[in-house]
Amino acid sequence: MWVVCDFSSGPVVLLWKGNQIRGNMSGKPVLHYANIRGRMEPIRWLLAAAGVEFEERILKTKDDLQKLRTDGFLLFQQVPMVEIDGMKLVQTRAILNYIAGKYNLYGKDLKERALIDMYVEGLADLNELILHHEFKPANEMEKDLANILDKATNRYLPVFEKVLKDHGHDFLVGNKLSKADVHLLENILWLEELKPDVLAKFPLLQSFKARMSNMPNIKKFLQPGSPKKPIVQEKDVPAVLAIFS
Repeated sequence: MWVVCDFSSGPVVLLWKGNQIRGNMSGKPVLHYANIRGRMEPIRWLLAAAGVEFEERILKTKDDLQKLRTDGFLLFQQVPMVEIDGMKLVQTRAILNYIAGKYNLYGKDLKERALIDMYVEGLADLNELILHHEFKPANEMEKDLANILDKATNRYLPVFEKVLKDHGHDFLVGNKLSKADVHLLENILWLEELKPDVLAKFPLLQSFKARMSNMPNIKKFLQPGSPKKPIVQEKDVPAVLAIFS
């Protein structure tokens, strides 16, 4: 399970508790971000799918973020930031690419990598719409949700339904798990939180979701108490925005 250690002099630290709790010297990746999905959630998903345990340094205040900047840890003055293999990596796509390459989730050759990148970039466009939704003013939520669902069901999901049909395998590229599959499942499940029947017209995506959700590492990540983050509640939005303002 995950244990929260709240140190008054710094951000919250989430540690994976297995046989023992180990600190930062354990060699596990350390993720620096607020306690929300945001741009860190795809990174959490990819590490989890690869079976990699990680620690989280949760930013609770603007001062926590500013300290990372002052200490020179944020190359472009922004998070996500991931400490991994002696590096402090920033920029979400760079982090994802490194993790995918390190853990063999990036295809077997240049052509497969190009397909994976193409699919992931499309999913990033969809994800950009979704992740901003919970921060919209109340009077814009309905219109914004309609826009998300329109684009999801008419632009993005049909593409992946066709890819699965044409490819004829369980995965989007080749016949093994890649970061494209992980990001597709992440976005599908987030869309279903917004509209439970969003896959009604996409039978192959329904089957894909069932297969992927039952892969051992992903199934574990989907269990209660995992580092997977919930949707931000309206009451928590001001505190989150204050960190990044």
